[in-house]
Order: sequence, then C-alpha cells, then structure tokens
Amino acid sequence: MSPDKEKYFIDPDKAPHFSPMEGIDSAVLTGLAGENIMMVLTTIQPGCEVPEHKHPHEQVGMVRSGKARMKIGGKEHVVEKGDVCVFPSNILHSARCLGDAPFVMLDIFNPAREDFIEQIKKSNQ
Repeated sequence: MSPDKEKYFIDPDKAPHFSPMEGIDSAVLTGLAGENIMMVLTTIQPGCEVPEHKHPHEQVGMVRSGKARMKIGGKEHVVEKGDVCVFPSNILHSARCLGDAPFVMLDIFNPAREDFIEQIKKSNQ
C-alpha cells in the first residue's frame, strides 16, 4: 500500500488497538499523527461496561452494532445501530452492553485524546 493510501484510507483491523479495561477494545483510527480530532472504534463485550467518567474532550458517537444502556449527564437511554450520542465536555457518561452481541460505537473526539495516544504507545512497547 502506498504511503498516501495508508494516510487517507484506514483499515480498522490494522489500526492500533488498546484495551482500556477488561472486555473493551478500542481501535484508534485517526488522531495519532497530530490531527485535531480523533476517531475511535470501540467494542464493548456482552455484560461489560465503561464506568461513569468525564473528560474535557467533546465527543460524538454513532452506534454501529449491538445495544447498550447509555447514561449521559444523568439521562439514561438504550441505544442501537444508527443512534447518535453527543457527549459535551466534562459531562459524566457511561455505557453498558446489553444482550448477547458486542456493542460497537464509532466515536469522534475533539481535541484528540492524549491519554489514548499514551496507551497506544505503552501497548506497542
């Protein structure tokens, strides 16, 4: 593959992955080369959850598959394929996979998450 093709066309299976916790896998698709935004494909296995947390980054996500109970700013909602969620900066949020299939969400962060970049670096050592 040419360098330009690798730069402009991303294969999620070949993207750097890290596991922030048991049952969760994150593939960092963009944001590792100094971009202002970061795109991350996150998979949460059945019965697993991302505990309530917040960060200064703005985040928007679209559900690719599966089902989850999302909590954002104290509001809960079950989300499924095609649903879009908006996570303002510093708002508490969490996600729990529901059912027997993994929950997969494509998230965009602005600015890029330095903590994710550090985790990718650690996992490649």
